[in-house]
Amino acid sequence: MRKLILFFTALAALVGLAAVPAQAADMGVWRNPKDNVRVEIKSCGASTCGVVVYASPKAQADARKSGYSTLIGQQLLRDFEPTGNGNMRGKVFVPTLKVTLSGTAEFIDARTMKAKGCVLGKMLCKSQIWTRVDTVTARLDDRAS
Repeated sequence: MRKLILFFTALAALVGLAAVPAQAADMGVWRNPKDNVRVEIKSCGASTCGVVVYASPKAQADARKSGYSTLIGQQLLRDFEPTGNGNMRGKVFVPTLKVTLSGTAEFIDARTMKAKGCVLGKMLCKSQIWTRVDTVTARLDDRAS
């Protein structure tokens, strides 16, 4: 289950990509629903990518169990490009599964994105809603305020 959570965490970051054209230098930092991973979405040459800028101690421990010394700095989103209507498509790297999968992102509004990924073609799919945050390390309890 933790592997799927990290997978969909990465996918959710995709959705933020649709909010800003791929040429933009900074698309912001997005947090997954549990706020245990934050990904910065940005331009990476001709496409858009997402890099982990914050991971909770538990998320870091899960990454170490999969053979990674740290989750911070891992590029989870790669080669994302617009597909029209505010959507994007690209590749999602899932460190805990050690696989790269296809994923899509849908921009809902300026602070909300929906990421979707499918494990077996379009047979086993899951989506997740991510929220834009103003800083990488904002208080984790700021959702309650």
